[in-house]
Amino acid sequence: MNFYIKTYGCQMNVRDSNSAAALLIEHGWSPVETEEAADLIILNTCSVRDQAERKEIGKLGFLGKLKRVNPSLIIGIMGCMAQSRGEELLNRVKHLDFAIGTDRIHKIPEIVDAIRKERIKHGSFERAGADTPGIDAHRFDGAESPFSAFVSIMRGCSRYCSYCIVPFVRGPERSRSMSSIVDECKMLADHGVTEIFLLGQNVSAFGWDNMAPPKDDATSPFADLLNAISAIDGVRRIRFTSPHPAYFSQSLIDTIARNDKVCKCIHLPLQSGSDRVLKLMNRPYDSAHYRSIVNRLVAQAPEIAFTTDVIVGFPTETDEDFNMTRDLMNEVGYDNAYIFKYSPRKGTRSSRMDDDVPQEVKEERNQILLADLEKRAESAHAHLSGRIFEILVEGPSKRNSARWMGKTDTFRQAVFTPDGIVKPGDYVRVKIGRTTPTTLYGELL
Repeated sequence: MNFYIKTYGCQMNVRDSNSAAALLIEHGWSPVETEEAADLIILNTCSVRDQAERKEIGKLGFLGKLKRVNPSLIIGIMGCMAQSRGEELLNRVKHLDFAIGTDRIHKIPEIVDAIRKERIKHGSFERAGADTPGIDAHRFDGAESPFSAFVSIMRGCSRYCSYCIVPFVRGPERSRSMSSIVDECKMLADHGVTEIFLLGQNVSAFGWDNMAPPKDDATSPFADLLNAISAIDGVRRIRFTSPHPAYFSQSLIDTIARNDKVCKCIHLPLQSGSDRVLKLMNRPYDSAHYRSIVNRLVAQAPEIAFTTDVIVGFPTETDEDFNMTRDLMNEVGYDNAYIFKYSPRKGTRSSRMDDDVPQEVKEERNQILLADLEKRAESAHAHLSGRIFEILVEGPSKRNSARWMGKTDTFRQAVFTPDGIVKPGDYVRVKIGRTTPTTLYGELL
């Protein structure tokens, strides 16, 4: 029996899809590359924006055509939209066989077996602890990179930013036990994984479940976790996303800066540079606090790079508010930024506010920030010409298979000509020559 999983949304969903696939493989299922070849199709859904839900529901409707051709086909949904709208869709969509919530991945093989025996719709939406069964399941059948792997360290979020649906669909913060995470990372290292990518809605709050942000001099359970993973033989790089600025205590800053295995590229969501807008967003920090985190990291690790998330056009955002965001972004000098035009999500606090910034203004502000980002990246990359970097090789470039690509410690993409010996997962030294705003081009040393 064959299965196909289509994943929408964030890296957490990518990781959950990988867990689901690993569990299905353990139960005798085989992955395939097309929907048409599958006996089971699962959509792993996202609810962050309304556009994502519309796309997923459209895809679900299209799958009805495949079901008419193959009546024994099993179709299911998982993930955030399944958590929030699963019961509704089970009732509304005739060809949908099951819907499971964000904490019920381990139930998929059992539910699928039950449907095969008796064609009855199934829904499962109960909450579970962070160490829910199957969260540490991984594929080692060639579908996942054998040298880099995602590891979920916590579930849910308790920050309740006024624009965000995640706490409602992922539940409150629940941290996994440190021992279970370390054991998973050891298992991955034993399989040849050298790069660990830690995931969570708010990884910097690991160990502080549902608690207010700690004082700056507090210890950091997340820092302790980073140090524990770095002690594992075979692990050479540790990355993580997404942290929350309010949980960056000095001990976490020190660990990031001083631990050589923690990559020096930090995704630090800003959302807005205006203190007034940050308060409306229910973000428990101000621009001065944010600047302090950046400045302390740069002071200890001058080569560190930053990426961020920003929302333009949040309700009541004025030109002055926007310019504060623009100024702070240019001051930090982000390598990359995910810039979103605000749109209300039903059920969030901001959805009760008047969406009063015109769409054309949102678009204009979005384009201004994108242009700033490209200009900064072009200048920053130009200064890297002539430098030598260690690259983790990923494989052939998508644009030119004669060249290969990989990432620096600071997550910059580097492209080079292979020598016939290098292979994916190798760490090599590359001297940079030509640069663009998005890519470094160099020669293998």
